[in-house]
Amino acid sequence: MLLGTWNLENLYRPGGPFGPRTEAAYKAKLTALASVITELDPTLLGVQEVGDRDALEELAGMLDGDWHIALSEHPDSRGIRVGFLSRSEPRTLTDTNTFPAPLRPVQGDDDGEPVPRTGRGFLAVEIVSGATTLTVAVCHLKSKLLTYPGGRFQPRNEGERARYGAYALYRRAAEAATLRAVADDLLDGRGKERNVAVLGDLNDEVAAATTQILQGPPGSEIGTPGFERPDRGDAARLWNIAPLIPEEQRFSRVHSGRPELIDHILVSRLLLDRVTAAGTGVPAPARQTPLPSVDEDPGKRRDAAGSDHAPVWARIQP
Repeated sequence: MLLGTWNLENLYRPGGPFGPRTEAAYKAKLTALASVITELDPTLLGVQEVGDRDALEELAGMLDGDWHIALSEHPDSRGIRVGFLSRSEPRTLTDTNTFPAPLRPVQGDDDGEPVPRTGRGFLAVEIVSGATTLTVAVCHLKSKLLTYPGGRFQPRNEGERARYGAYALYRRAAEAATLRAVADDLLDGRGKERNVAVLGDLNDEVAAATTQILQGPPGSEIGTPGFERPDRGDAARLWNIAPLIPEEQRFSRVHSGRPELIDHILVSRLLLDRVTAAGTGVPAPARQTPLPSVDEDPGKRRDAAGSDHAPVWARIQP
């Protein structure tokens, strides 16, 4: 089976303030997305930036076979949310945007009230595929692409840039801690017995402090001397599969010309032992489509086909 995550980049039907401006641009986007998903052939695909359920249903209708959809009930201010496309009927376990106690609200801007919840909900589902029960949470953490008062993408000065960078980091760290609490519930201290994954757009790279929060107890990371030595932390730990991705593929977005891996899959010990391959894009490297380079203004790609992210995937032994 193949487990994946993909930021679909502003999946809206045409006519609104964020989606494609024309029907033709919308159809081109769906066609490009469907082509990649067909090539991936996932068993379960976590998705981000779903603005319209109808658009996701239309996308699913372009795929071969029967697909099930699960979407979070907690969108952000633009209406985008996380969800799943699944070959099997998913059973929702958790859909939350609430910070866990005693985590307090964090500052989100210069003047507003502190932010008491995640920007987008975290959705966890369970599916059964053959003899395997798989429990997966999908997320989309606060972006590093900053928005300033009045909808500006450029700061008035360096002080404003630094402050809003800090506010985004506060929020992303609080969201990572919230997601880790979701993972704790799914693992229940039994990561050596349960097939659990946490995946999505973390909006930060492997070594970032926010990404590291999700791993749980430190030690035993892939490629370290402790990896082959079981210890008490293994039951609560999550392993980022990034080191298993071939180095030349180890990025999921290009920002200002610089490739970066900001979309991730983290798995429990039991599931890690069943990972046979990992990658970004589609499994056949010869059919990869180069990613566009994005900058601080996401509106420039409003009518673009496809997505500015590459999917990240892991192949799982049944």
